[in-house]
Amino acid sequence: MSDPARFPAAGLRRRLASLMYESLLLLGVLAAGFMLPYIVIGLWLDVAPTGWFAWVHIMLLLGLYFVHYWRNGGQTLAMQTWGIRVVDANRDTPPELRRAIRRYVLCWPSLLFFGAGIVWALFDRDRQFLHDRLAGTRVIRIK
Repeated sequence: MSDPARFPAAGLRRRLASLMYESLLLLGVLAAGFMLPYIVIGLWLDVAPTGWFAWVHIMLLLGLYFVHYWRNGGQTLAMQTWGIRVVDANRDTPPELRRAIRRYVLCWPSLLFFGAGIVWALFDRDRQFLHDRLAGTRVIRIK
């Protein structure tokens, strides 16, 4: 298990601030990876994909973004700014691919179901979100 004195769990405020900053950064990710291709496809083929296809595209795009950064260093840009990192719960290294994917998939119901994952963190002894517990990851403070 990780040494809590060396890498303490990130506080809830810091994690929520990072989440808010991340949402702003994701506007750029979505503009580049979603809107631009759809504009080009719409102009070129005179059709714009809608409905479930658009949602699948968004979820895959965001999944690639988060899993890539969590897997390679454990941090997105927002997490770097706020001095937090996602690590494997059993060691202080970035999560392996399957854990990063599991964390991404589980974060959606955890956060969207009335913030259940955030509420969970209020009662969790290490202040970890529910999806971190289920995925075998944890968020630590590095500065």
